[in-house]
Amino acid sequence: MEKASSPEKWQAKVSVTLTKSKPDQIWLLFTDFFNFNKWLQTLTTCHGVHGINGELGCIRFCSGSSIRSNGVEPTVGWSREKLVAVDPVERVMRYEIVESNIGFESYVSTVRILPRDEEGCVIEWGFTVDPVGGWSLDDLVKKYEKALGIIAKNMEEALTKT
Repeated sequence: MEKASSPEKWQAKVSVTLTKSKPDQIWLLFTDFFNFNKWLQTLTTCHGVHGINGELGCIRFCSGSSIRSNGVEPTVGWSREKLVAVDPVERVMRYEIVESNIGFESYVSTVRILPRDEEGCVIEWGFTVDPVGGWSLDDLVKKYEKALGIIAKNMEEALTKT
């Protein structure tokens, strides 16, 4: 975990290592941008509202209980997220929240899928966001660590089922 805090922006990156899945397999699951709720069940809804799934400029709508607003659980937390960069060669994607009720302003997230020397891969999930009311950066990082662990476990289990 890496993190930096300034009065203007919070930045952090969390990662998880997978031992049974190849980078290209995990990349395909992440670029299924409109169906991310398959991997993170606290997102009760995730679907496309603009563009073609996984292509630059597409926008998804996500809702659920995965992120709290201002330190309290909203009735339904939601966001519209735009895919702003996709590099299939380097397996890097970047998206931003364009509208939400979860208190995230100027939010940009970067996901990288890195190969390992041995079998498997590493998923890195980083973000930059204006400070979020009701949260500390440490609490937000813990939330991302937990979420990424769940996502990675669900992805790897789906890929290794026979």
